[in-house]
Amino acid sequence: MIMNNIYRFIAVCGLISAFSTSSFAGNEDRVGQAGATELLINPFSRSAGWAGANTSMVRGLEAQFLNVAGTAFTKKTEIVFSHTNWLGGAGVAINAFGITQGVGKDKTGTIGLSVMSMNFGDILVTTADQPEGGIGSFSPNLTNIGISYAKEFSNSIYGGLTLRTVTQSISDVRAAGVCFDAGIQYIAGKKENIRFGISLKNVGPRMKYQGDGLSFRGTIPSTSASLTVQQRSEAFEMPSLLNIGGAYIIDVAERHQLTLAANFQSNSFSKDQFQGGVEYSFNKIFMVRGGYMTEMAPKRDDENLNAVTVRTTALTGPTAGLTIEAPLNKKGATIAFDYAYRASNPFSGVHSFGARINL
Repeated sequence: MIMNNIYRFIAVCGLISAFSTSSFAGNEDRVGQAGATELLINPFSRSAGWAGANTSMVRGLEAQFLNVAGTAFTKKTEIVFSHTNWLGGAGVAINAFGITQGVGKDKTGTIGLSVMSMNFGDILVTTADQPEGGIGSFSPNLTNIGISYAKEFSNSIYGGLTLRTVTQSISDVRAAGVCFDAGIQYIAGKKENIRFGISLKNVGPRMKYQGDGLSFRGTIPSTSASLTVQQRSEAFEMPSLLNIGGAYIIDVAERHQLTLAANFQSNSFSKDQFQGGVEYSFNKIFMVRGGYMTEMAPKRDDENLNAVTVRTTALTGPTAGLTIEAPLNKKGATIAFDYAYRASNPFSGVHSFGARINL
């Protein structure tokens, strides 16, 4: 039985390696060439406070974003709600909801469902003749729906897969696609205090915009006849990435725990990133955490021959968060409230609020 689990683990790792070999040939020169970049936005509060450094030990529904293998730790039912004020001052709101449920007689399997939606508010319709608007408004719609399955292969090996649908639309143009995530988590150490994780995200076929908004009425020269001209749009790729992370848990005292975590993120269409984080937990009731994310970018010389680093993300910098979790009954059910802040430049930061119920 143990050997079978090991063989499965090796097979999944081989599959991830095969995908990563073909998907990660990019470099920073490809920045901006991918679409569906909302797949790179973490909509959940708890892991956002870590700066995403906890890929090796993330648990529950939030693991669907960082490393789907972590959803396998849900043995009963977990329900999560989250709201994010994205890039304060930009007027963009992100709402996320989801559920994970343990399945099977021994509860070694877990299924999950998550929905993330971005709300941009109403935007005025303008034309070259009416640049001030006054002819109506539209609201862009970006929605991601993820369905996952994860399994506990042994006491130390966990793995999972996610199928995610991606939808982007306005009133007259729309694009839809699918992508896959895969992840592995491994627990080691006599006290199970050493964690490793690897995940591959956003691997899928290219997407393409279609709709009436890409067509216009034209007149045939030298005639009075008109026809509809359909413009072709260029297909774009998904923002694939690979996460490799580790964590170490320290039992400071009977009810006090300190966790250190780090993660390396290899991006296909942007610069690679490194995340580090630390969390203090008191009796698993109160948790406070902080993190830092930086781009692994070489410095370049500007016109004055000074070494400068060119950032390609607004979120490079510190993060912080806290969690308050309280029991609901003697059977282990709990309710928790999460908050996270992510510094950004420009704009005035990102605030995320979340609530979760474990039954």
